[in-house]
Amino acid sequence: MSKANVMTKVEKKDAGTKVKKGVLGVFLNAVLIIFSATCIFPLVWMFYSSLKEKRAFNADIVGLPKEPTLINYQRILSNSDYHLGSSMVNSFRVTLFSVALIVLFGFIVGYILARVKFKLNRAMYLMFLMGMLIPIHSLLVPIYLVFKNTGLSNHWFTLIIPYVAFGLPMSIFLVEGFIKGVPTALEEAAAIDGSSFSRTMFQIIMPICRPILTTVAIINVFSCWNEFSFALVLIRDQALHTVPLAMTQFTGQFNSDYPKIMAAMILTMLPIVVLYFCFSKQIIKGMVAGAVKG
Repeated sequence: MSKANVMTKVEKKDAGTKVKKGVLGVFLNAVLIIFSATCIFPLVWMFYSSLKEKRAFNADIVGLPKEPTLINYQRILSNSDYHLGSSMVNSFRVTLFSVALIVLFGFIVGYILARVKFKLNRAMYLMFLMGMLIPIHSLLVPIYLVFKNTGLSNHWFTLIIPYVAFGLPMSIFLVEGFIKGVPTALEEAAAIDGSSFSRTMFQIIMPICRPILTTVAIINVFSCWNEFSFALVLIRDQALHTVPLAMTQFTGQFNSDYPKIMAAMILTMLPIVVLYFCFSKQIIKGMVAGAVKG
């Protein structure tokens, strides 16, 4: 067999491989585009449906609004019966305190588990990991009974306690994995220079952990802002309602104004959506960094 024939067969084989890869790439891209559209379209549909009157929405649920109007937003913001503004303030307060405590305690515990060697180190780490495996809703009844008997329910700080408790396992897991990838030479050099344990932890290691701490903060912001079950069980006073509880006021027993509901959802989602788009790169960077262990 001549060299030219061999080269021709190799070129044909390479060309066939490139064609197969190209077809596969087009197919995978098409599938990803379809999945992306299924995620994006509900948000777009919810937005333009909020610009419809109730009668126009019932006449054509999917179609674009023929006469867009902001009347639903005006009704929500002007009607004090909905308590949407105070609910957003409550959610912001609970989320702020919860996330601050989760980031602080998650960093301290994660650092100690990653750097300090003691007998119960792995046992404590596994105990925190088990917190990620327990279904939260299976603990609603015992948590309700504990809070009721101790008088901790129906206060402005009530929701902070379970939010911090259930937010710590994932946060400790991410922080511990990230810190294990940080060279110990930094701490050894700081110790030689006379730095204390707490100063090394907060002034040297903590700034290095900024990407993973940002990721922990944003993940828990989403979780605390959207949490419904604990708020429903532990909060009775309407003045303390968070955003998810306030949304239940827009649904009647026999009739629902869906454009108004969607307008309320847009208003409550807006801060979280803006936060995500501002820090999406930090989330991805922190998750990838936290998954790599030294």
